[in-house]
Amino acid sequence: MRRISLRDAACPIARSLDEVGHWWTLLIVRDAFNGARRFSEFQKGLGLAKNILARRLRQLVENGVMELRPAATGGAYREYHLTDKGRGLRLVLIALWQWGEDNFFAADENMAIMVERATGQPIGRLKLTAQDGRALEPEAITSAKRHPVA
Repeated sequence: MRRISLRDAACPIARSLDEVGHWWTLLIVRDAFNGARRFSEFQKGLGLAKNILARRLRQLVENGVMELRPAATGGAYREYHLTDKGRGLRLVLIALWQWGEDNFFAADENMAIMVERATGQPIGRLKLTAQDGRALEPEAITSAKRHPVA
């Protein structure tokens, strides 16, 4: 079945999913945040078929989420690096991570946690806030149309 493009949808979620909606894509980005740079590192970490991994990495580069650079060691290899656009997905991954913690692990079950690199301390929970900083419950939020400024 052919995928329908959501590139021109009026919804930011739809457009975002058009770009990174496949779960392998976000797992590749997760591994990039954890230091993976070479094709072989992604393949080993994910256990993903090489043809699928190659396709996903190519799409990430084409969409500006990752870029290819010469290897830091000066060798013939090229490495994948997150762009600013790709690094912006960190917040999305943390939101998914915390949602997963809340919904898919028993209280006594072992799991990885997100920690601040400098201190090793667990990070705080993401919160929805109003522009003035007030905490908001999910039910207090809705979508509205924004009209471009002429």
